[in-house]
Amino acid sequence: MTERTGRRKTREELLRRRVPELGYYLVVTDTKDTEKNYMNGLRDSIPEKLKGKLVVKVSETKTDRLVSEAIEAASLQPQYREPWIIFDRDRVNNFDQIIKEAEQNGVKTGWSNPCIEIWFSAYFGIIPGYDDSVACCKGFAQKYQRATGKEYNKSDIRIYSKLCRYGNEENAIKNANDKYNEQNEKCNGKPSEMCPCTTVYRLVKEIKEKISKE
Repeated sequence: MTERTGRRKTREELLRRRVPELGYYLVVTDTKDTEKNYMNGLRDSIPEKLKGKLVVKVSETKTDRLVSEAIEAASLQPQYREPWIIFDRDRVNNFDQIIKEAEQNGVKTGWSNPCIEIWFSAYFGIIPGYDDSVACCKGFAQKYQRATGKEYNKSDIRIYSKLCRYGNEENAIKNANDKYNEQNEKCNGKPSEMCPCTTVYRLVKEIKEKISKE
């Protein structure tokens, strides 16, 4: 591209012009349904007037490639990407190692222990003490049905909007933060032992705060 003066803009200048003012979030997850649908819902909740300023891209990969996938994708256009990985403890053996690797490479983590339904539960009040994903999903499904009158479906593409409609996102962030602080102190900051706990709220809080300031 050439300016009116005839000077051709550099690639760096062109890239800067395309940088969203509020950030470009690259979210990599290891699931095809629940986490991906939730993140897509969060992305779609961005007000139309801000969608050019705050961009959320969601992609999926295998658990053992979460960090490398995020690093590889972010390296293509590092000027305006905020890389995150979203995944569950569930039966992931190298859970702590993945989180450590991410931190060492500038990738933020939104993890849930035992599963993301522990974060969903925060929308409806205090986080319950589930210690495995089966109990967590079952307990959340019961809580969800009481609150919405509908059955919980892990493949629900509208899960984000329903959580916001029937629950309270602001309280969810506070509930999750309180639980994180409690578990962090109790377990000396070891994510695999911090159960129940989640850090997905950090990404949601960051995006929502940017929206509210506009």
